[in-house]
Amino acid sequence: MNKNKILILGDGIILALVTLIGFISHGEADSSYLPRFFAACIPLLVAWFGFTRWAKWLDEETAIEPKNLYSIPLALIFVIPLAAFLRGFILNSPIQPLFVIAFYATNTIGMLVWRVIYIFIAKKLKS
Repeated sequence: MNKNKILILGDGIILALVTLIGFISHGEADSSYLPRFFAACIPLLVAWFGFTRWAKWLDEETAIEPKNLYSIPLALIFVIPLAAFLRGFILNSPIQPLFVIAFYATNTIGMLVWRVIYIFIAKKLKS
């Protein structure tokens, strides 16, 4: 599989997984959570892939450099508010600042962990 496809797939899985963990941690993972899950997850994915594609952060040579890990929290500073705005629009509900902060923190941690693992594996496969 193309390394870029693995990076894209991994990013999508991590963002969806972190969102799912958020629902589970709030005890909201019953049968009625799916519309709200998608209302949070899809805007996040759209904002992330739109921003990172524009910034060329899905490029293999950029992604495997540990010095570029700073770009993850930086990208999410722009991505999370956009995703929260879109979520609020979809759900027709106000945007809670605490939600935005928690959404930023958890997705930043999840994405950094995933990208560190990706760098480690990609560098091992290169050598």
